[in-house]
Amino acid sequence: MALLDLLLNALLFLTPLLHLVAAPHTKVEESFNLQATHDILVYGMPTSAPSARLAAVYDHFAFPGAVPRTFLGAVLLAGLGQPLVWLAGFQHAQLVVRAVLGAFNAGCLLVFRDALAEACGRGAARWWVLLMVGQFHVAYYVSRTLPNMFAFGLTTLALAFLLPKTDARRASVRRKQAIGLLVLATAIFRSELAILLAAVGLHLLLTKQMTLGNLIPLFLGTFIAALAISVPLDSYFWQKPVWPELWGFYYNAVLGSSSNWGVSPWHYYFTSALPRLLLNPLAIPLVAFALLQPGTSRQARSMVMPSLLYIAIYSLQPHKEARFIFYAIPPLTGAAALGANFISTRRSKSVLYGLATLVLVLSVLASFAGSMGMLLLSSLNYPGGDALTQLYAIARADSSAPTTVTVHADVLTCMTGLTLFGQNHAGLPLALEQHTVPTTGLVTTPVFLFDKTEDSPELKWSSFWRKMDYALMEDPTLALGNWKTVGLVHGYDGIEVLKPGSDEADAEANRQRHRVLGLGASVAKARNTVRKLTGGWWVGPRMSPRIHIMKRVKDVRYATA
Repeated sequence: MALLDLLLNALLFLTPLLHLVAAPHTKVEESFNLQATHDILVYGMPTSAPSARLAAVYDHFAFPGAVPRTFLGAVLLAGLGQPLVWLAGFQHAQLVVRAVLGAFNAGCLLVFRDALAEACGRGAARWWVLLMVGQFHVAYYVSRTLPNMFAFGLTTLALAFLLPKTDARRASVRRKQAIGLLVLATAIFRSELAILLAAVGLHLLLTKQMTLGNLIPLFLGTFIAALAISVPLDSYFWQKPVWPELWGFYYNAVLGSSSNWGVSPWHYYFTSALPRLLLNPLAIPLVAFALLQPGTSRQARSMVMPSLLYIAIYSLQPHKEARFIFYAIPPLTGAAALGANFISTRRSKSVLYGLATLVLVLSVLASFAGSMGMLLLSSLNYPGGDALTQLYAIARADSSAPTTVTVHADVLTCMTGLTLFGQNHAGLPLALEQHTVPTTGLVTTPVFLFDKTEDSPELKWSSFWRKMDYALMEDPTLALGNWKTVGLVHGYDGIEVLKPGSDEADAEANRQRHRVLGLGASVAKARNTVRKLTGGWWVGPRMSPRIHIMKRVKDVRYATA
């Protein structure tokens, strides 16, 4: 059985790695920490004239975002990732730093699994792993450089430390460590975790596991330590006195500005987000079963109550996103695992329990299959990253391309995959040094310089566009001058069902004036192959035009298109 546990533990690491490899690109929400990690790796942390040097090369001075964010996560990723980047090569740096974050979060999940095994038995821990790897969102996001995912590992450790321990003294120490971790996560990474901290503290007080005399000094001491970490570090990078999470709290909670990004009904987390995050349709019934069953109710309550209280209070915030409640998924899944284990251990006692166990196994398999399908569809939703890959292939195969290629990237491109790591696979300073062979002066590979002008009068100047060699554009008519579209990148646009005799896909392909490249071409090829094998049936992703890869030309017969 030790081999089984080893395989299950490996799944906690391999499943996020699979998601990382299948969907290596990122979106704009992840950009701050990813770009900051890039800048620290490439430019270092200057000590001489830091203000001028940081402003000259660091991305956050050009794109600061709505509120300042902490650099602690980026500093840790860059520090831990640097030797691995050196071994793998800078062309793989984005995958490496994301893998470091994913491995940290997977390691924290492994700690939770071991704590659950100690508290509730090995069977419950096994079911917990099966239910977790059958979910899509946690595995997909643990390697993404969102502030939430830096906090996720800390909250998962904290909630693991709160699970019952066999040794009373160790349990007391772990409870204090849990509070400390929650304070650090709140003060440094995500201020909304103050709600989870309060929910956990209240639960510990009500169950008499801690007293106010223990809790208050612990909170104050850790809070001061968190400020001592965050404020000096972030004030250095932002070049002004700043505590980022105070800014975030003021912006989101006091000013209510988070509502600018959308408003959801109060019940959204319970009726929409939680069922999708848990994914397995039996997960919520299993949680309820564990709460109602006398043999598991006490253990289930300790995992469920703080999480549900956090979600209920946070539901008062108008702007809601599923990633804001990721922290509750491991303990809620733990309660579901309790219910699953209670049923499976009695499978030989009655036909009903046997059938229920079979249904549970089938639900895990179905959830995993559904998760893989969601991964496939999600991997098609990064046209900016796909366009960048195709641009490199086109420009490097063009014998007339200049040694320095200037590219304008529009907003959609920047939001869906264009990162500093991807812009030059050697890192820009190194690329500028190495694009000629010192002894011969011969060009080895073009250097790409990207312009990301968003909303400026310059975009209406012909002189601006004459500086560009290529453009990545959602709307090609915005590029002034003579341009030729050399490729078209598609993105995911829902699910389509084609029946035998249906010509929608062929008609759409015939309407395309430009050659489709990248994942759009791969999906079209797969669709045509499947339709031949099924007599014309196809159920799969619909791909629609997203980004035009355009080359500036002097020949007037190539009008903007």
